[in-house]
Amino acid sequence: MPLPALLRTTTRLGPTVARRSRRVASTIASGASKPRTSLDSILIANRGEIALRVGRTAAEHGIRVTTLYTDPDSRAQHALSTPFAFNLGSVSAYLDGDRIIEIAKKEGCQGIHPGYGFLSENSAFARKCTEAGLVFIGPPWKAIEDMGDKSQSKKIMTAAGVPCVPGYHGQNQDVNHLEAEADKIKYPVLIKAIKGGGGKGMRIANSKEEFQAQLQSAKSEAMNSFGDDHVLVEKFITTPRHIEVQVFADKHGNCVALGERDCSIQRRHQKILEESPAPHLPDITRKDIWAKARSAALAVGYEGAGTVEFIFDNDTGEFFFMEMNTRLQVEHPVTEMVTGQDLVYWQLKVAEGGKLPLTQEEVETYMASSGHAIEARIYAENPEQGFIPDSGTLLHVRTPAVTEDVRIDAGFVAGDEVSAHYDPMISKLIVRGSTREEAIRKLAAALEEYEVAGPITNIEFLKTICKSPDFIAGEVETGYIEKHREELFGRNPVEPELLAQVALACLHHDSTPVTRKQATFEGSAVGFSPGYQARQITLADSTPGTKENTPFNVRVQQTGDTTFNVQVGERVFEQIESHRDSTSQVITSFFPHTRLDTTVIRDEDSIIAFQKGTQYRLTIPRAKWMEKALGMKDVTNSVLAPMPCKVLRVEVQAGDVVEKDQPLVVIESMKMETVIRSPQKGTISKVVHQKGDQCKSGTPLVEFADEGGES
Repeated sequence: MPLPALLRTTTRLGPTVARRSRRVASTIASGASKPRTSLDSILIANRGEIALRVGRTAAEHGIRVTTLYTDPDSRAQHALSTPFAFNLGSVSAYLDGDRIIEIAKKEGCQGIHPGYGFLSENSAFARKCTEAGLVFIGPPWKAIEDMGDKSQSKKIMTAAGVPCVPGYHGQNQDVNHLEAEADKIKYPVLIKAIKGGGGKGMRIANSKEEFQAQLQSAKSEAMNSFGDDHVLVEKFITTPRHIEVQVFADKHGNCVALGERDCSIQRRHQKILEESPAPHLPDITRKDIWAKARSAALAVGYEGAGTVEFIFDNDTGEFFFMEMNTRLQVEHPVTEMVTGQDLVYWQLKVAEGGKLPLTQEEVETYMASSGHAIEARIYAENPEQGFIPDSGTLLHVRTPAVTEDVRIDAGFVAGDEVSAHYDPMISKLIVRGSTREEAIRKLAAALEEYEVAGPITNIEFLKTICKSPDFIAGEVETGYIEKHREELFGRNPVEPELLAQVALACLHHDSTPVTRKQATFEGSAVGFSPGYQARQITLADSTPGTKENTPFNVRVQQTGDTTFNVQVGERVFEQIESHRDSTSQVITSFFPHTRLDTTVIRDEDSIIAFQKGTQYRLTIPRAKWMEKALGMKDVTNSVLAPMPCKVLRVEVQAGDVVEKDQPLVVIESMKMETVIRSPQKGTISKVVHQKGDQCKSGTPLVEFADEGGES
């Protein structure tokens, strides 16, 4: 598929942004700015949705795009989006800057767009691009270097009059010295890697007793992610908000702030919801934080797109500089929605030497009446298990309708594989409303239309947040999820109508008009012989968060060519007229009291169903004799790997008696460390995997003795 066509299906800026982007292009072409360098061909040194999103804007303006991929990404959408695509090889090769520069020069590219992550904030790579005669579509390498070192950046910000969080930003990394500094700051403290971002290498120590363990974990994750385990220690503000300002600067000394984003709804120190403007921020504070962000950018001679991140103290109303991201952010579409600008286009024009298309006054004038935008990140992850990443094939994907106020930036389509090697973000859903309340309603409605079957996703969790009263009221902070845990987690039991629909869908799936009378349910308790005899299927609710896994017996009696009686427990539905659309996997049934449209995806013994905007996960339990016949190992007393991973540390050995929640194994997946804790008190009988082992999802990590334990 040609590049522009594919990108229109996966990344949409919306008609309003596109129109304003063309107006900006017209202004520049008319001589309002005079680019020094023409970018006719660029290489995108990234993957997934950001590669597609950058490629879309480039293609719209006649710029040829070259993309890169690795062996696991050979069939990924960004790899297929252009005929100019090159294989870098191994999983980690997106970090091979020399190879990337070599390909760019060979392909005649004038510039390299780094996207976000990988090499986007690598000052050495940016410098090499410049030395190779390539335009690095980002800030000068020296600005990246200064802002990439969190200790150095705070010195620069302090000199520029930008307030910083009290803390230790020195070079002494002796663990005892760092603990002494933490003692001076007073607990709780935040331990943070001086390089990188994305929440990696960050830990909170709430007391002196846990400081060293959290320090070790932060240093280990920082080394694995950034190749540098240096950290800083700062005062942890107990009721913080994460507010960041989108800045843009050109080579002519112009710098604007394109509003702020509130990114306080986070897990694992990573954002999942971002919005603009920030709710309940006094105008005087809003203007002050914009001014401080511009001062920060000017202090380092910044060029291009950047984000200045602040911690806002809900208790005092003060804000402090946290760090500067010297790249385009994941959440930049939120700003595009409220400014009407294509920020990738701005990046390209600044890289060519052009002036910023708008002044600060023009930006503020437009934003005064532009409404409110919210972005939700759709991840393959399990919120009920600490938001651990998931991976696997996307069996089914249905997205909300895209409109001027609903935008989707996606890197995957149905049939694609969410790899265990990279970030598990599937897409970004961005909505805009005339008010924050309207934007939340639109987001909730769009999420109910979003269907993803395969890996577990956070979509249901995002729906729950949209209904949370404090979120609706704008009372947000970075600890929101933990403070509202009881409200946000846990699921309601499945309704009898849902079970009836699934049973009917299985019937339609397993039979045709010719063979329906001879069909049987796989794994069902009762088979089916000629005639309209009853069938029975057993279903168990396996939806994440389900506390009880009680099986349900569903009995289906066919009464006519398209009519059925269905019994679910004590509930009986008579004369249901049912039809299944095989092309969309939707079953439509007319119950005596209602009509239901249910999407049912079956993958062997697993079933994913979508009904009335809610996802359900069910299983067809196998008999023990069948499990043995299939060679399935009994893992009753085992602690399993929750995802494909590498074992970093083993904290126990055979014979140890452990308590509930005691650390057993530390694993790494997608550059993120996860501590696997004991589900019970008991005795370890065997450590199955050791440090350095690669494990598949569901692989036993440690086994308990048969005595079990106390939960």
